[in-house]
Amino acid sequence: MRFDAKQLKEMSMSVRAHAIDAVRRAGSGHVGIVLDASDIITTVYANFLRRGRDWFVLSAGHGSAMLYAVLKLAGYKIGDLDTFRQLGGLPGHPEYGIDGVYATTGPLGQGIGNAVGMALAEKIRGTDGVVYCLCSDGDLMEGVAAEAIAVAGLYKLNNLVLVWDDNGYSIDGVALVDIDMPARMRAAGWNVVQCAGDNFNAINRALGGAQKSSEPTFIVAHNVIGRGSSLADSARAHGMEFGDAEMMLLVEKNISPLGDVLWQDVANSDDTDAREFDASHIDVFNVVAPNLGDVASTRELSGEYITALINAGVKLIGGSADLGHSTCVKTSASIDIQPDNYSGNYLNYGVREHAMGAIMNGMAATGLRPYGSTFLVFSDYMRPAIRLAALSGLPVIYVFTHDSIAVGPDGPTHQPVEQLASLRLIPNLNVYRPCNGDEVAYAWRSAINNVDSPSAIILSRQKFNQIPSPAGVDMSRGAYIIMPATARRVRVTIIATGAEVPLAVAVAEKLGDAVQVVSMPSVADFRAQDDDYKNKILAGYVVVIEAGVSASWFEFADAVVGIDSFGVSGAGDDVYAYCGFDPDTISRDILKKLK
Repeated sequence: MRFDAKQLKEMSMSVRAHAIDAVRRAGSGHVGIVLDASDIITTVYANFLRRGRDWFVLSAGHGSAMLYAVLKLAGYKIGDLDTFRQLGGLPGHPEYGIDGVYATTGPLGQGIGNAVGMALAEKIRGTDGVVYCLCSDGDLMEGVAAEAIAVAGLYKLNNLVLVWDDNGYSIDGVALVDIDMPARMRAAGWNVVQCAGDNFNAINRALGGAQKSSEPTFIVAHNVIGRGSSLADSARAHGMEFGDAEMMLLVEKNISPLGDVLWQDVANSDDTDAREFDASHIDVFNVVAPNLGDVASTRELSGEYITALINAGVKLIGGSADLGHSTCVKTSASIDIQPDNYSGNYLNYGVREHAMGAIMNGMAATGLRPYGSTFLVFSDYMRPAIRLAALSGLPVIYVFTHDSIAVGPDGPTHQPVEQLASLRLIPNLNVYRPCNGDEVAYAWRSAINNVDSPSAIILSRQKFNQIPSPAGVDMSRGAYIIMPATARRVRVTIIATGAEVPLAVAVAEKLGDAVQVVSMPSVADFRAQDDDYKNKILAGYVVVIEAGVSASWFEFADAVVGIDSFGVSGAGDDVYAYCGFDPDTISRDILKKLK
């Protein structure tokens, strides 16, 4: 034990003083967690966390002022605490990229999933890093936390320590966590330890014992929210219901010059974070595009390309929410990661889409390159994790298959209509919907080369005619002419994506020689092009054909053949025709509009 209980008390007082002062200056923030959990975070950083080897995640992101105070005192380069919650300063909730902040948290439960991903990453690498995560009552109420906790237990992540700040309150009153949370954690395969949240010796024992466990450890730290204040042990202590006079009194009460000095010892003794993150040095452009003949589904083409990437030496960690064979991400090159053998490259998450997303974020934060898959319609289950990946700039890859009403007999519950457009709305998320093997290769290459943003690759279940891309076409522009007009002047441009490209070609053939067909696998990449290129692509009367909601396409189109209602159950081809995706119907409608 590096610091004894008396020293830790002084250090914890310093954390409280600096954190509460930051909240007071900002005029907003959360005080209750600072008052009750500073003893826990102080003990972790002062006595256990090995900088550059271990990880800390504050899942209870509303306690950001407390985390920033610890990082500042421990010598991390985070800037001035006076900038807390100010424009250009330290953000109101922790954000990935700040020195010492390894996960963007605040949406409750996400940090627990991130921590599970980090612990898995350490196991996969074969290193000895330990992941510490501090969570609140609110975190444990979120479904994503329950999913991630189950994964951690199943994979026996004994390098994961989850500390529960058990103060009994959330914003609306008494916290509605499970009646017996320790029993639930034991059932999920966790080692459970209980201690007083203000007893340094007990916290030390609990954290030290976790190092010897064969299971992930859940520490129940019994606490009093807002300890030492007039609002102690009440829901009102959660936020900023303290008057300025009491805030000043709490700061003055906790000022500890000795504590600051002791923290300086931590700052001076720790090296900077010098982790060497994994990186693939394989030139993915040397991996040839997949070819399965004239008729194929893009999910099959993607599976072939994943196999080729792995066989070429690209380091990827795959996985799926119980659909690996259906989404074709579990291939002949996939080796299952096991609870007693982490040397593989594929994770079976079970039916846990949301946890999969949060766990992949944690793995990506450590430098691994994860990809995970499910059906496109179920991307809704993991959308908060996708949004945080985009916000954090994490290069996670999502493989979403069964991408349209062509799913057919499974009916409208499984037929995505609005999901593709909604994913395109997320800033910093690259969305690709390829129509052939060359575009599948382009999507995967782009996703791997995009190191500062996540990517979603949208793929078909059904097989369809493969329209070849012209030789030498620059797909990085996001859209290109896949079937040129033979007339000198283009009268109509038909834009399509994915499985609708052959339909667009069939429509063009009915309309005559003044029609060109454009494939647009990436709307965002096309949007970034110059006006000259856009004008070439968007020549004449522009019609878009895509089996999804139509509204967003009017950015480019004069008319859109889309789906603005839910699908129906039936054979895929019949559903397509029923919803108006028929060459004769579309060509007649276009001719009427041209008259």
